[in-house]
Formats: sequence, structure tokens, C-alpha cells
Amino acid sequence: MSKILFVMTGADHWTLADGTKHPTGFWAEEAVAPYEAFKAAGHEIVVATPGGVVPTVDRGSLAPEFNGGQEGADKVAAALASMSELERPIALEDVRLDDYAAVFYPGGHGPMEDLAVDAASGRILIDTLESGKPLAVVCHGPAALLAAEKSDGANAFAGYKVAAFTNAEETQGGLADKAKWLLETRLAEAGVDVQVAEPWAPHVVVDRNVVSGQNPSSSAPLAAELLKRLA
Repeated sequence: MSKILFVMTGADHWTLADGTKHPTGFWAEEAVAPYEAFKAAGHEIVVATPGGVVPTVDRGSLAPEFNGGQEGADKVAAALASMSELERPIALEDVRLDDYAAVFYPGGHGPMEDLAVDAASGRILIDTLESGKPLAVVCHGPAALLAAEKSDGANAFAGYKVAAFTNAEETQGGLADKAKWLLETRLAEAGVDVQVAEPWAPHVVVDRNVVSGQNPSSSAPLAAELLKRLA
């Protein structure tokens, strides 16, 4: 079957407005649910990060309260441990888009730290958009869209309808008043049409070849939408 590129954060912290480094990385469910869906459909996964560093999981995302209890938390932790691709990422600079049928960006606060300003990631996003290949982003993963600036300075995703982690969710999560900037606001400022739904409920938006999800619970339905485009 096809190869799917997972572009993942290489950051293990998110720098807050006061300079504090908030421990983070990628959010477990947002990597595990799509990974399992794509592998079950027979696809190969390749992970790419800035500099080819091994991605760090946000330890908070392994807590029982975010996984429907201890049994769910244990399942997610076991799934992560089995994802050998996480241990051998390639560098974003070495990505050849021709090798992949689709591109996926999981979230966690990590992308707010690195992918939001990563030029190599920005080029991958622009090239994927122009290629017509399916591109999926979920939760804080859309922060990476901010780096997709064209030569004229405009954002390549301006005018696209996109779901992303909302200001309301960041507020309810307790970090909005500590953040340097908020994802929903910054995307809107870049001309992206952010589609906001109820906090924490699954919400997936499809616009042309872009499939996006609002929050962790959107990961599985987002993966299903991406697979439809690879059938």
C-alpha cells in the first residue's frame, strides 16, 4: 500500500509568555489513533521531525483522565511503545513528497514551539497543498500552517476552512492566559477560516485536499476521512 508521512514536533516544551518552559511534545491519542487506522488499512508510516530528533510524548496525554480510565491509558502507552517508526524519524529537510500518498500532522502543544516557525515544514505543507495529495492536521497540529508562507508573504492556507484547537478549549485547559499567542486567533489573523465547534467534541472539517480536526477526540474520525481519500 501507500506511505503516509507523519510530520511531528521535535519540541519537548512550549515557551509560555513569562518565559517558563511548559513540558509538552505530541499528544498521544492524536498519533496513536491515526497510526492504528492507517496501519490497519495496510499503509506504511514514516515519521519526520525537525532535525530528525526522536519526538517526545506529552506525559499528560498518557494520564487516565484523558484516555477514558486506566485501561485506556495502558492501551495508549502500549500502542506508543509498539510504534517503532517513532524511534527512527527522518529530518524534515530530507522529505521527498513524491514518496508519500498523504501527509499528517498530529498535535500536542509541541507544534506551537517549533513547527509554527519551521521553514522546512512550511515548504512540505505548501508542496502538499499544491500537489492535491491529502493533508491532515489535528488539534494544535494546524500551528504548522502558520509557517506555510508564500513568496509574497501570504499564507498558503488563507481562505481554507480549517478546524483547530480553539481559544475556548485552551481557556478550559488552563493555559490560555499563560500563552504567548492562541492558535485560533493566530490562524484567523493569517486568513485561515477557523471552523469552531463545541469544546472537546469530535469535529472534522474537509476543504479541498485538507482534512482537519479540532481536538484529540477528532483524531479517529479525521483518520477515517483521510483513508477515504486513499481508497
